[in-house]
Amino acid sequence: MNIQRIVRHLLVTDGQVKRAFPPSTLSRIEQAIKASEASHVGEVRFAVEGGLDGVPLFKGLSPRDRAIELFSQLRVWDTQHNTGVLIYLLLADRAVEIVADRGIHAKVESQEWFRVCRQMEEAFRRSDFEGGVVRGVETVTGYLVQHFPSNGDDSNELADEPVLL
Repeated sequence: MNIQRIVRHLLVTDGQVKRAFPPSTLSRIEQAIKASEASHVGEVRFAVEGGLDGVPLFKGLSPRDRAIELFSQLRVWDTQHNTGVLIYLLLADRAVEIVADRGIHAKVESQEWFRVCRQMEEAFRRSDFEGGVVRGVETVTGYLVQHFPSNGDDSNELADEPVLL
């Protein structure tokens, strides 16, 4: 049990999340996702969570495991071409995780997703939340365009707006 991590998570407030992601930033992220999805058959979701609480926190749930839970809860896995991608930020840990469905995961190496996450985390260390997420979406878009370009019959299977948890 990591007491410092528990305290850090319990001290993150909704106000801190809203300051990092004000409505204008959320709108810009949503626009980036919409623009992204116009160029490929994939689906991109972004979720941010201030901190964990309760049993998951005290059991030491990792950001990766939480991202996998959300991948399921947000139904990112449930797309026609198996090309859903979740970008998840756990603000208390300043940790980014990308979970990709099997269609795109088979085409993009894990270290590429890892690289995108670290670039986003670097931007967040500078408090550049909007820029970090938008650049992350743009990088993910590049992979989706390369492997699953638009076929002209793309339907928007998942909501584009960011999820604040």
